[in-house]
Amino acid sequence: MTKRLPVTLTAPGERALRSGHPWIFDQAIARIKGEGTAGDLAIIFDRRKDRFLGIGLYDPDSPIRIRVLHQGKSVKIDADFFAQRIAEARALRTHLLATDTNGYRLLHGENDRLPGLVVDVYAGVAVLKLYTPVWFPYLDWILPAIQASTGAETTVLRLARNVAASAATLGYSDGQILAGELADENVVFREHGVRFFASVLSGHKTGFFLDHRHNRKRVGELAKGKQVLDVFSYAGGFSVHALAGGARRVVSVDISGPAMEAARANVELNDLDLSRHEGRVEDAFDALAELLDAGEQFDLVIVDPPSFAKRATEIAGALKAYQKINSLAIPLVRPGGILLAASCSARVPADDFFGVVEKTLRKSGRNFREVERTFHDQDHPIDFPEGAYLKSAYYRLE
Repeated sequence: MTKRLPVTLTAPGERALRSGHPWIFDQAIARIKGEGTAGDLAIIFDRRKDRFLGIGLYDPDSPIRIRVLHQGKSVKIDADFFAQRIAEARALRTHLLATDTNGYRLLHGENDRLPGLVVDVYAGVAVLKLYTPVWFPYLDWILPAIQASTGAETTVLRLARNVAASAATLGYSDGQILAGELADENVVFREHGVRFFASVLSGHKTGFFLDHRHNRKRVGELAKGKQVLDVFSYAGGFSVHALAGGARRVVSVDISGPAMEAARANVELNDLDLSRHEGRVEDAFDALAELLDAGEQFDLVIVDPPSFAKRATEIAGALKAYQKINSLAIPLVRPGGILLAASCSARVPADDFFGVVEKTLRKSGRNFREVERTFHDQDHPIDFPEGAYLKSAYYRLE
């Protein structure tokens, strides 16, 4: 059972709400009537005219005190409300699902107006990840809507670290199967006809990183007859697409042994020639230096590191790390070849990232031309500034 908590905001809080921002921080709350628990409905009223402004899910233990579901005219929050939101999100993915792709993000949290709730679908398995405990009271409404929109027969629950403790008190756990059955935690799915395993019970995030799908497809299109270097390769997404596209040699670099095993499994899953794939379990900075010392060069070099900045204090260090890793990668690009430089650090603005990469390119003395910039794939819509994190650029080097 959830309560309804009348709330009034400060003037800046009201401006943020009216602008459509999905987060109300604790300092933006002027007054709240009653004490609430995670998932209670916060009914937000105009501080001067006492009329309805919006409604959201209340979290007493988070700096983001209210996750906004709706602002504007009054609405009823019930099963039909969530079913409509989920159906609308599914409709936005129709074009993607016509591309021999059945691994996709159904719900992208705040960007699909369901803040703190992510759902990825891998073939017939939906993986629901919660980043806030406010969603637990509504799972009985949400699960049927997810199944109806996707046709998924199995639903798996994944939890962010900050949610695990409160989940345990309610009888939930990370990797719990909420509906259906799962014969194997490694679920096979397709993206643009290429097959991958998603480790849905214990893999990173929901089991796979779907946001680079469009860039992986592009790499596959560029790779025929080429030598490709995939740095921070993880489970081999770029590497497998490159091999499927006809690359004559692909070198994958990742510090994780299990990740490299997953990459090898994904190569085999697609019946690709393992002799064309070389996996190096090694620190990326060390591996690039060794390849440089060996006189190696590649037609296509992909540099896609994990987030270098998870908080504001790490931004300066992240920019230095981007400079260093790309300064090592640039000499490995054969004349006429392409560098694909990417960042998934939300804290680092796109202009700052591209600026660092281009400054590093100029400092190298190589002539270069920017071919293309890409951001999020279509199942990762961006609806508010903080939701933007992925940025990539293709540079042709002389």
